[in-house]
Amino acid sequence: MTKKNKDQNNENEIPVNKAADGNEEILVLSKSEVDDMKDQLEKAQQKCDENMECWQRERADFINYKKRIDREQEIQQQNFKADIMKKYLVILDDLYLAMRNRPKPNESAEAWIDGIDLILHKFEKINENEGLVKVDSSDDEFDPNVHQAISHEDHPEIESGKIIEVLQNGYKLGDRVIRPALVRVAK
Repeated sequence: MTKKNKDQNNENEIPVNKAADGNEEILVLSKSEVDDMKDQLEKAQQKCDENMECWQRERADFINYKKRIDREQEIQQQNFKADIMKKYLVILDDLYLAMRNRPKPNESAEAWIDGIDLILHKFEKINENEGLVKVDSSDDEFDPNVHQAISHEDHPEIESGKIIEVLQNGYKLGDRVIRPALVRVAK
């Protein structure tokens, strides 16, 4: 290599400082190596930007998806409630009709009572068709899974642990107790 060629090579070389073990080293890189490194850095930065944009789009898509699912569930829940309420509006109509036709104080109320009894049976049938079942308390044995004791009382005729009286019926929907029966229990 001639002196002139050596000087031209030195012009294209860029010194890079690097600390290693507390000592400073000088690395010499050619301009083409530095340009390659800059290209690689630029490509990596572009890839990083693309990944960030993709991630942000995916995140926005997920947020929109979640909002759409929430809206759909809310609409579905409203539709479910509306379907159930339509079935009970028939009962409400019957009760209004019964109250408009209630007997006068000196009239016989037997027919009116029979009408109310029919409305009650209609209501029970709707509940039964929806899967709502009254908790059976006929065995008179207290079961904390389906009964809620509101009092424990001494009773001379009923043995301990038996139900004295059902104050409010309990109901199940399938196997799930949605309201326990309120009972008085002998102790």
